[in-house]
Amino acid sequence: MPRIKEKYNNEVAPALMEKFNYKSIMEIPKLEKVVINMGIGEAKDNPKALEAAIEDLTMITGQKPVVTRAKKSISNFKIREGMAIGAKVTLRGNKMYEFIDKLFNVALPRVRDFRGVSTKSFDGRGNYSLGIKEQLIFPEIEYDKIDKVRGMDIIFVTTAKNDEESRELLRLLGMPFSK
Repeated sequence: MPRIKEKYNNEVAPALMEKFNYKSIMEIPKLEKVVINMGIGEAKDNPKALEAAIEDLTMITGQKPVVTRAKKSISNFKIREGMAIGAKVTLRGNKMYEFIDKLFNVALPRVRDFRGVSTKSFDGRGNYSLGIKEQLIFPEIEYDKIDKVRGMDIIFVTTAKNDEESRELLRLLGMPFSK
């Protein structure tokens, strides 16, 4: 069993139950999934960029990403409907907890001048979005083997009803929020 999942079952769930006075254990918010998205705008000119991004995401998450395609044609960006413009991975279960453990304890502390993540990135429904500027913070990525520094968006989808419950859940799991 992953470390974070064990922590959730033994420490986080009872603490949330006590703080928010839930009547049933089914009311306690939990992580549903983590979605990692990488937009690759240069894929329209350079198909190798998409392959490199997919390879990076596969190494980081341990799961093969899905290629995302343009829904509409946009002439100003020279994009046609159906062109490959990104990649995304949805993590659930044990893989999700292992990724979160690696993100909180290894990757985020490697960010230069890191003072914590913003508490303002909640969407009002209990989900949290985090943007990362470079994939180099993950230990699996070798600096010499990357062709270009790419960023990614990480979305934490929870069963929380509001932002306060979600913030407390992520804080107790170990998310390094700024003061």
